Amino acid sequence: MSDAYLWLKAAHVIFVIFWIAGLFMLPRFFVYHMAAVPGSAEDVAWIERERRLLRIIINPSMIAVWLLGLTLAFLGDWWSWGWLHVKLAIVLALSGYHGWLAGLRKKLARGERPLTEKRLRILNEVPGIATIAIVILVIVKPF
Repeated sequence: MSDAYLWLKAAHVIFVIFWIAGLFMLPRFFVYHMAAVPGSAEDVAWIERERRLLRIIINPSMIAVWLLGLTLAFLGDWWSWGWLHVKLAIVLALSGYHGWLAGLRKKLARGERPLTEKRLRILNEVPGIATIAIVILVIVKPF
């Protein structure tokens, strides 16, 4: 294994951690945001926090995860491995979840409250479940 490969792998893991942490934080922000009265100073503050979290941490991290992950897959020539196909499907679904959260942020910013606090707390488990599955696939490579 070359040093470049190891640096790419380290960067991939670092950005995965940032991305998943952000996906854990954003729904939690939404729970607190929903308690704020639309148009209040608190509401405006949550809108800005959520926007910054997405723009500064979550979006760039997701892009880095995809770029680095695909680069690693090409370098490792893993395209015939079943575990990679399943991992890519999970990461694609997680990317869709990310996009859905970004859309929900816009609704909250408009004063809409489409989900209950309980539903948001349940949805907050999505990144954790995805992370468990991905780690098992990458480390154990069951197929």
